Amino acid sequence: MFIDKIKKYFSEKDKPTLGALEILKYIGPGLLVTVGFIDPGNWASNIAAGSSYGYTLLWMVTLSTLMLIALQHDVAHIGIKTGLCLSEAATEYTKPWISRSILSSAVVAAVATALAEILGGAIALNMLFKLPLKIGAILVAIFVLWMVFTNAYKKLEKIIIGFVSLIGLSFLVELFLVKNLQWNLACAGWITPNVPPDSIPIIMSVLGAVVMPHNLFLHSEVIQSRQWNLEDEAVMEKQLKYEFTDTLVSMLIGWAINSAIIILAAATFFQKHIKVDDLAQAENMLRPLLGNNAAIIFAFALLCSGLASSVTASMAGGTIFAGMFKEPYDINDKHTRIGILITIVFAVIAIFFIKDPFQGLIYSQVFLSMQLPWTIFLQISLSSSKKVMGKFANTTKEKIILWVIAVIVTYLNILLLINFARSFNLI
Repeated sequence: MFIDKIKKYFSEKDKPTLGALEILKYIGPGLLVTVGFIDPGNWASNIAAGSSYGYTLLWMVTLSTLMLIALQHDVAHIGIKTGLCLSEAATEYTKPWISRSILSSAVVAAVATALAEILGGAIALNMLFKLPLKIGAILVAIFVLWMVFTNAYKKLEKIIIGFVSLIGLSFLVELFLVKNLQWNLACAGWITPNVPPDSIPIIMSVLGAVVMPHNLFLHSEVIQSRQWNLEDEAVMEKQLKYEFTDTLVSMLIGWAINSAIIILAAATFFQKHIKVDDLAQAENMLRPLLGNNAAIIFAFALLCSGLASSVTASMAGGTIFAGMFKEPYDINDKHTRIGILITIVFAVIAIFFIKDPFQGLIYSQVFLSMQLPWTIFLQISLSSSKKVMGKFANTTKEKIILWVIAVIVTYLNILLLINFARSFNLI
């Protein structure tokens, strides 16, 4: 499906091409989704992968990005074709007991996501200013609520793009500081699947949790920010192409940043035989290896990641909750505001009951692992329905590809859940 679109995109020489300036006008919605792909949870998994196995597991970033492009591209089509986000479409086209059950669990998943994102921001504030985690969590939450309640979507989009740019720039600087990068091993790692002994838990944590429920709901909503014409099929066909460009470019940026995290960990920690599975530990270890500036840049990038991903998690919570009432995301609407408040306030309350921040991140991922398959199954059933999508419903080939991805992601998340349960002696 999306591979065919890539080939078609670069082979249409007889048709008018998208001008660079014209494309830039449509870049944005995909980058909001990319923030969820480079959140603090991903950082922890990538650092563990690089510090434990060097460049060997870079292939999982490539595979996860391909799966992400397919699923995000598919869910964006629901928003473009129907004018409804995934939550609204579920409420409109499925039985109430089905939609209410899945969407209620999706709201809880948004809370779990926000918990991890806010916690990541709080950890960064602790690294930079030695603030206690709970105080840092409150400050991050206040910042997020101020951002979403006082800024229109267009401005939020620009701010998020700024955060992503700062994160990317930070890792470029980090990589510049490393003197012993082995790009030949990195290139091989990107395209060569390799499963070293005892690496399955880390592979599952990255591949199994890369697609996050809240991002699927959010992308189907924010893609409508361009207010595309849903009546003219010619216009819609053109906008679908713009959407794919936005998704492809944005996911490749996420791929580059996640790769940079693994490469940094491989070139520093792995070379020194240091295994790292905690963000705070990574920052402390970078200081003697690369110097104080490297540690500060790392903490700054983590802060940008935590703040940006917390904002998008809150927006997703507002989107899901409003959709349960057949309403779009609108910061002036009470249901959107209630959804945002539920997401952020309950996340902060949960943080106050967490004694071990690392365990907090683990438990949040466990719930996401439990909820994610239901969201993916819901999405594919809607995007494959002619009643919902009309002529734009998924073809048989597209259905097969999407269901294969759904099964892989579900299987990995189940294994991840089992692994967590065993690690805590629950089974």
